[in-house]
Parts: sequence; C-alpha cells; structure tokens
Amino acid sequence: MLLEALLVSVLLGAGIVAVAPNRYAGKLAAAISLVPLLGSFYLWSAFDGASNALLGTNPAFETTIEWISLAGYQLQWHVGLDGVSLPLVILTTILTTTAIVSAWTPIDERQSQFYALVLLLEAGLLGVFGALDFFLWFVFWEVVLVPMYFLIAIWGGPRRKYAAIKFFVYTNVASLVMFIGFIALVFGLGDSITTLGLPEITQALQAGELTGLAGLGPGALKGAAFIAMFAGFAVKVPMVPFHTWLPDAHVEAPTPVSVLLAGVLLKMGTYALLRFNFTMLPDVAKANAEIIAIFAVVSVIYGALLALAQRDLKRIVAYSSISSMGYVLLGLIAYTAHGVGGATFQMVSHGFISGLMFMTVGVIYNQTHTRMVGDMSGLADRMPVTVGIFVAAAFGYMGLPLMSGFAAEVLIFLGAFPSTVLPGAPIFTALAMFGIVIVAGYLLLAMQRTLFGPFDLETDYELGRAPVQDVAPLVVLLACVIALGVAPDLFYGMIQDAVSPILALGGGA
Repeated sequence: MLLEALLVSVLLGAGIVAVAPNRYAGKLAAAISLVPLLGSFYLWSAFDGASNALLGTNPAFETTIEWISLAGYQLQWHVGLDGVSLPLVILTTILTTTAIVSAWTPIDERQSQFYALVLLLEAGLLGVFGALDFFLWFVFWEVVLVPMYFLIAIWGGPRRKYAAIKFFVYTNVASLVMFIGFIALVFGLGDSITTLGLPEITQALQAGELTGLAGLGPGALKGAAFIAMFAGFAVKVPMVPFHTWLPDAHVEAPTPVSVLLAGVLLKMGTYALLRFNFTMLPDVAKANAEIIAIFAVVSVIYGALLALAQRDLKRIVAYSSISSMGYVLLGLIAYTAHGVGGATFQMVSHGFISGLMFMTVGVIYNQTHTRMVGDMSGLADRMPVTVGIFVAAAFGYMGLPLMSGFAAEVLIFLGAFPSTVLPGAPIFTALAMFGIVIVAGYLLLAMQRTLFGPFDLETDYELGRAPVQDVAPLVVLLACVIALGVAPDLFYGMIQDAVSPILALGGGA
C-alpha cells in the first residue's frame, strides 16, 4: 500500500493547501510535497522488481482490489511499479517540489488555489505511472488535464485562455482517439479476458487471443488500433506534426507550470507509447519500423530547426523538447537493449534537463522581465550563479560528457545503430545525430547573445542577484543531471531489467 500512501498524502495535501491562507500556501505546499518525495526515495531504496509490469509477474509494491463490474469486465484498483515507471515517479516528485519552491517569487495572487492544483497534478501523474488497470489508468490520464488547464488559463500570460483551450482540445481529442483504439482491441479479445488489467490484456495479445472485430481480422484490427493509439500518444509527446499546441502552452504558462509540462507531462506520451504500442503490439511496430523512424528523425531535425528560428527563450526550450522526444521514439523502435533502455533513460534525463532550463529562464525573467534574446546581453556579470547553471544545463542538452543528456543520447545511438528491426538503422541514427549539431547551434547562439558581452538590458528594471529561493531549486536539478550523468546505473540497471522482456517481442537483439 506504499504507492497508495503517496497518492493519499498528495490528495490530502491539495485539499489542505486549497483552504490555507495565501501567505502560507507556498511554504505549506512545499512541506507537503516532501512527503511523496521522501516516499518515492523509500520506494527506490526498497525496490526489488526485476521484470516488466505488463509481461512479468508481481510488480513491486503491487496492490489489486476488486472494484466494480462493468459490461462484463471487472474493474480493479490495480497499481504497481517496475523499472520503467519507478524512475518516472521519482522524477515527478523531485520536479513537483522544486517547481513549487520556484513559484514563490512569480506567483503572487490566488496562491492557495495555484499550489493546490499543482499537488492535484502531481497526484494524477503518480497515478498514470503506477496504474495497471486501463480504466484506472485512463481516469488518472484525464485528471492530469484539469489542473494543467486551469494553471495555464488563470496564471498564464496575455494569451493564456487561447493556449489553455488549445492544449485541452488537442489532448482531449487525442485521448478519445487513443481510447477508441484500445477498446477495439479489448472487444477483439472477446471472452479471453474478463478484466481491463493491462498485464492480462498484454499477455492475451501475445498469446494470439485476438479474433477480430466489426469485419476486421486480427491483423487489420491490430493495425488500426496501433495507429489510433500512436496518434493519440503522439499529440501528448508531442511529435511533428502534432506539436503545434506545445509552444503556445509553454509561452503562456507560468514558468513553474512549464517545468512540470516539459519535465513530466510530455513523458506521459512516451511512457504510454512504450507500454501500449511497443509492448502490446510489437509485431505492428516492427512492420512499420521505417515509418516510425521517419517520425522520430523528422521530430529531431524539425524541432531543432524551429528552435533555431526563435527569439523567445521559452520557445527555444519548448521546441528543444520536441527534438529530444524524437530521440526517445528512435530508441524505442530499435528494439535493442540500449535502444529501448536508452529511450527510457532519456525520458528521465530530459525531464530534469528541460525542467532545469525552463526554471533558469524563469529566474532570468523574474529579474529582467523579458525573455527575448535581443533585449538583453551581458547577464553573466550581474547574475553569475544563475548564468553558470544556465550554461551547464545548456551543455547538458548538447550532450556534454558526465551529464545525463550525454548518457541518454549515447545509449540511444549505440542501441539504434545496430538494430536488426529497423531497416537502414545506421542512416536513421546518423540523421538523428545531426540534430545535436543544430541543438548546439541555437543554444550557443542564444547564450552568446544574452549571457555574454557588454551588459545591456532594454527595460527600465534594475537587475540584481536572484534570491536564494529561486536559485536553490536550480542547484538541486543540476545535481540530479550530473548524478545521472556520472552514475547512470542509479536508474539504468532497473530500466534494463524492465525492458529486457520487451526485446524478444519485437525481434530485437
């Protein structure tokens, strides 16, 4: 019941913060968020799972309770963790606490509601990564949309309502498409399953229990369901061409919300792709490997080129996320140990690096009141600590050795290059590697224009050193990036244990 304890603590905390006085809400929310943070560290220390939650038996910290019967299917409270989901749970708790602390400076109205919604968002994210029953998982998946919508629509920038509605419409329609695809698979399994448990459905599909539906044979039904789920999850990632909601959401969202949006919410999409498309339907993924690899490479290159053309620091980091998630997709379709393992590691690594980048941009904005590259220069002399962390985070994005970005990208490239599942794997890998050159180009250009040279700030605001409460979360996230870069096996060992059962399904090495 440890995972349930984390969820209950967050939900109760959200209720307490919602009724607390505004002047205490931020400190109270930070204190409450330490409970799931410390709890996730305990789960990490006690973790002994060595299998995949959908393909093995007895996931770690598993709880199964019969819930209700619906249309002949038994719905369950079924939760558990494996080496794929536990690192994402830890990522969620760390980013939530640091995002809350980073919000103390910019959030100066309706603080109680803001911090309560952030904690509610954390509860939804923990549920997504822990749920092993589809109905329960889908409830958490949709719950996440609600606080994110209000966090953007109420505390965002001038076009916040447009950005919030666009985010909600895109992701909600995508969820509907994904839901239809998955339920079609469930109905196609007929009487071979009596629950909506994800392990039961996965194992029934691998056993060949799919009989077809509505005139579609098993093969056609698998293909249609794969496309529907892939499209639904691609919007959440997001991948090109489903990415257009992301820059608007990031630019208009307050910076602490951007941290959670880029750091964790985007990982919901890649996590779901791994769980549903690449674990449940590996034969369809293998048959369409080249098409999926094209999506991956286009996302890497096009996202990087879009970032190169931006002047708003937030937009630069937002488009960088599209590029980074392309690497995840490339690693998944490789179906090799380092390909799938590196893709999973990249989810965690990018969560920390993107969160750090957005948070640093937020600290700079708090002091300068601008995010435009051409409106400031020479910040290194006035904000040395913040600028130093920004440079370190940027080099982490570029893949500097001994930082998590380097470990993640090297693992993906080592896994993708020799793939036997993906025809032309060396070519796709080489094209994706070229994206690093573009990443280095736009980040170095942005840093040269804003951080170095003679001091110039085209506003009437005086520039001073950032307060400790703004810098402390940056230090924590930078420490996480370096720790995973120096010692990837903090997570990579458990990740390998969890992805190994997937490899044989896709015919990979």
